[in-house]
Amino acid sequence: MATPEQFFGLTVVKIGSSTLTDSEGRVDHTFISALCAQVATLRAEGRPVVIVTSGAAAAGRERLGLDGRPKDIPTLQACAAAGQAALTEAYAQELARRSLMCGQVLLTRRDVVDREGYLNARNTFDRLLELGAVPVVNENDTVSVSEFTFGDNDMLGAIVSGLLGASIYVILSDVEGLYTDDPSVNASARLIHEVRRADDVAHMAGGSGSDVGTGGMASKVRAAKAMLAAGIPMVVCQGRRENVLVDAVHGKSVGTRFANPGGPVRGTGRKLWIGLAEIPQGTVVVDDGAARALLVDGASLLPVGITATEGDYGEGDVVSVVDCHGTEIGRGVARFSCEDMARVRGLKLDVVGRFYPHKMGQPAIHRDELLVLADSYKGADDE
Repeated sequence: MATPEQFFGLTVVKIGSSTLTDSEGRVDHTFISALCAQVATLRAEGRPVVIVTSGAAAAGRERLGLDGRPKDIPTLQACAAAGQAALTEAYAQELARRSLMCGQVLLTRRDVVDREGYLNARNTFDRLLELGAVPVVNENDTVSVSEFTFGDNDMLGAIVSGLLGASIYVILSDVEGLYTDDPSVNASARLIHEVRRADDVAHMAGGSGSDVGTGGMASKVRAAKAMLAAGIPMVVCQGRRENVLVDAVHGKSVGTRFANPGGPVRGTGRKLWIGLAEIPQGTVVVDDGAARALLVDGASLLPVGITATEGDYGEGDVVSVVDCHGTEIGRGVARFSCEDMARVRGLKLDVVGRFYPHKMGQPAIHRDELLVLADSYKGADDE
């Protein structure tokens, strides 16, 4: 496995379909060439780069001669199958022109939800980077439907960034960044240059504005929240601006930068897997005291602080932890099943031990298995 020192300065860049395609919905090879030139610049500086690309379905539509975005999943997946090879070939050709190798990595959510699969994926990335290749990543749309249901590759890029401990995650979008309002309908909308708390701007994120891509600013804010928790800066910027990727990596003011300067990295590798890769199987609601203990004191979640449990989950599954205001505090591994959690909620540890002697003194979620996502504590007095 590669050492962290080998990947110092690692950049993960994600390109959306609407940025990758021209006005007629076809893959823009001129854009890919310009992007690969920027990748070559970063590589020449000793910075490894991972490309997370959308656009396989768009490339497939072009290859199959279809007009407009298909509405049914089988046709979308057929487009992805037809377009993936063409898309990877385009990247490979442009990278080869600059004496760089390309390595294709296709992932599904299932690949990274499983801990063993997550580690196998990391080993593959590590080796590709050690060998000097530029990994080109996409969701395996031919077998996965989540790409078409839950947004584009914004979260995939965040998961890859967390997986590899990236120094920066850059999203090349078709907009300048995050605005105070929708600039297409409000001429007074202002670009937000820096965000330190994703919770402060979540309400500003709209839906998808393109019939080519599937995500919008809302999915980018969700990715930013994950990156803030992981301690990885993220930039959303206009992807077609000249040299924008290099500028973003160099710290120049482009787009919107999500970062907490000097803030601690709250996510170890396992915590990042729990919070980013795993899909929560249920929810536990906690009272203000428990929320304060988690966010201020860095404590584990004890059964006494749980007021409600929702969903069907087993011991060892990942659950979402939500405060009484409905804000997601974090995600962690439940040490009780949903049935047992319903029995022990609100009880002190000594009482829990009478019913579950084998779990004597055990928290509902241990701090080492909890990724905190909230920015700060919001108690009843703060409303």
